[in-house]
Amino acid sequence: MTDRDDLRVRKALQGMAFPADRTQVISWATDRGERDDRVLTALHALPDRTFSSTDDVVISVPQRPDRA
Repeated sequence: MTDRDDLRVRKALQGMAFPADRTQVISWATDRGERDDRVLTALHALPDRTFSSTDDVVISVPQRPDRA
């Protein structure tokens, strides 16, 4: 993921309440209309766990996420 992709993920998760699990993170972004394939690929590549913040999500995305 690039710095620009990090910014896209942060934007997609604006206003989200944490803690949140992987499913909640993906649902938040898609329910708000996220359509960017890079963002969705990154979120689908997250490990199945609970995240404490947007920063936690961003640092948990694999460097080169593959669509899950």
